[in-house]
Amino acid sequence: MASLRRAHQPAAALQLVKHRATVILREHVQVEAELVGRAAVLTDGTAGTVEAVSLDESHGLRISIKGHIGKWPISTIRMLQP
Repeated sequence: MASLRRAHQPAAALQLVKHRATVILREHVQVEAELVGRAAVLTDGTAGTVEAVSLDESHGLRISIKGHIGKWPISTIRMLQP
């Protein structure tokens, strides 16, 4: 019985990981649909159209602004076109 329980634990852990990954990807797709193509002003004064949303393993969601080199954390959006 104990060996059956141990054999089942990796499967349960894998299901949990798959569920978390699915939630993260679903949120990424939703944010991408909401932001790409909209005008934004960032806290550092950078302004322009959101070109892309990416997922950074260290920093979370980051955005690219058309015409500017770099990616900024999504939390730096100060104003977004309604």
